[in-house]
Amino acid sequence: MTRWLWAGLAWTSLALGIIGAFLPVMPTVPFVLLSAFAATRGSDRLRRWLVEHPKFGRAILDWEQNGTVSRQAKRFAIGMMCVSSISMAIFAPRWWMAAIGIGVMALVSVWLWRRPEPRQ
Repeated sequence: MTRWLWAGLAWTSLALGIIGAFLPVMPTVPFVLLSAFAATRGSDRLRRWLVEHPKFGRAILDWEQNGTVSRQAKRFAIGMMCVSSISMAIFAPRWWMAAIGIGVMALVSVWLWRRPEPRQ
């Protein structure tokens, strides 16, 4: 039963990550990393597919083995957070709602930029 729950979390996280690739207010990478984590415990086939994937595989292994994030991934993530911040500033019904979201993204951006980068 536990294996099925982990597999369900893995597939759900992957689906949310794919959706996040197209929606600026929803992250992709955290969901893909969560999917890889859950797949380790619930779906060997999904896990193998994720780490062999040409787009996600190297990033997943870099994160799991060393806690590193490539500079390109950092720039892309922070750029998307900037786009999301602008979108929130324009469309949020109350200023404080946008401020909370923008503040959280600013903190995540600082944390992300400070992560080490993989050795080439």
